Amino acid sequence: MNALTLMMLLFIILLLINAPIAFVIGVSGIVWFLANGTIPLSIAVQRVIAQTQSISFLAVPFFILAGNLMNRTGITPRLMKFSQVVTRKMVGGTCQVSVLLSTLMGGVSGSAVADATMEARILGPDMTKRGYPKGYSSAVLCLTSLITATIPPSLGLILYGFVGNVSIGRLFIAGMIPGVLMCLALMGTVWWTSKRYGYDLPDPQISAPTLAEVGACAKECLFALIFPILLILLIRCGLCTSTEAGAFAVAYALLCGTLIYHELTWEGFVQSLKDSVVDTGGIILIIAMSGIFSYALTVEQVPAVLGRMLLGITDNPQLMMMIIILFLTVTGMVVDSNVNVLLFTPLVLPVLQDMGVDPVHFGIIMMTIVTMGCMTPPVGTACYSVCDIMGCSIADYVKHSIPFFIAVIGLTMLMVFIPGLILFLPNMIYG
Repeated sequence: MNALTLMMLLFIILLLINAPIAFVIGVSGIVWFLANGTIPLSIAVQRVIAQTQSISFLAVPFFILAGNLMNRTGITPRLMKFSQVVTRKMVGGTCQVSVLLSTLMGGVSGSAVADATMEARILGPDMTKRGYPKGYSSAVLCLTSLITATIPPSLGLILYGFVGNVSIGRLFIAGMIPGVLMCLALMGTVWWTSKRYGYDLPDPQISAPTLAEVGACAKECLFALIFPILLILLIRCGLCTSTEAGAFAVAYALLCGTLIYHELTWEGFVQSLKDSVVDTGGIILIIAMSGIFSYALTVEQVPAVLGRMLLGITDNPQLMMMIIILFLTVTGMVVDSNVNVLLFTPLVLPVLQDMGVDPVHFGIIMMTIVTMGCMTPPVGTACYSVCDIMGCSIADYVKHSIPFFIAVIGLTMLMVFIPGLILFLPNMIYG
């Protein structure tokens, strides 16, 4: 058994026994070094350190801290109030709140799992009182958090840009239209399913929101609404890099919490620091360990072999993207989304670039698909977290989530064949 076969076999075994993903990657990579015998083990240590030595990577801990701070500044309840006012006359009103809130929270949390669990705790009890089946509520709360995959500042887009050497500024801008389209697609799915099954139909005695009401609520959460736009402007105008934008996000969160909303306490600040250390530590460990694994794949020429194999199947870029999407959908069911980005971006992106696919175009689609893996069994962290909070079985969740998965896949196929949906804004702004 050669070193590559042994590494992949151990990777699968550790994955199946549910070992921590950082150790799955690191241990299987170390075993490759031991089995290879010709490369010093000290190279593995060097690769662990070298993988994190990038100024761009500093954006990750900054944005994680900014997200944790913003969740304690009073922004979330204001966004909730705004969403409730806008959707109060819609069919499936409470679920529509979840969709709109996820769209707005994408610029605050930057994490699908964090968004899904937060909404499950806040909106879940009210959904149950209004007669929604728990499986349906869980499906809505979970799948709507997928919008955070593309709305800036998405942590996944930062990692993709870091690994694939793609402009994070262009990725942030490119994610805006797909994020809005995902919002509309999921709101349409909520409307159709709620109307069909009679969930939470609007009270005819309640009046539609007036422009003045919407404006008043928007004014209350103005600083949250303009945050993603400020980030994009700062990066595009050359006033800061993506890393400096992360530092700006932290300062902005502190400003909102202390001087504008006056709701960030010292205890909240300390807890935000603690949460950020834990979150950042987990991501950095995965990234560091992926350096060993990626080095082994490169030495074994796996990217080149995979590229030749894929190019032997088809030379049509759209068909190639669909094949890769299917592959990422399957791997997303068993591997964490961040790990998918770190492991597979260096493998598939060069193949698509050789076929003329814009890396920004593929990046938005890839993040949508791998983040969807958080919402699918058997390993999806978001679906298990939400179902646990809601007291719902996974089988019931899967049954009610099918229309939402169909909507997501349909929109993804649309983005594959109409690149302008993704590239229009970055091409217009960057040229």
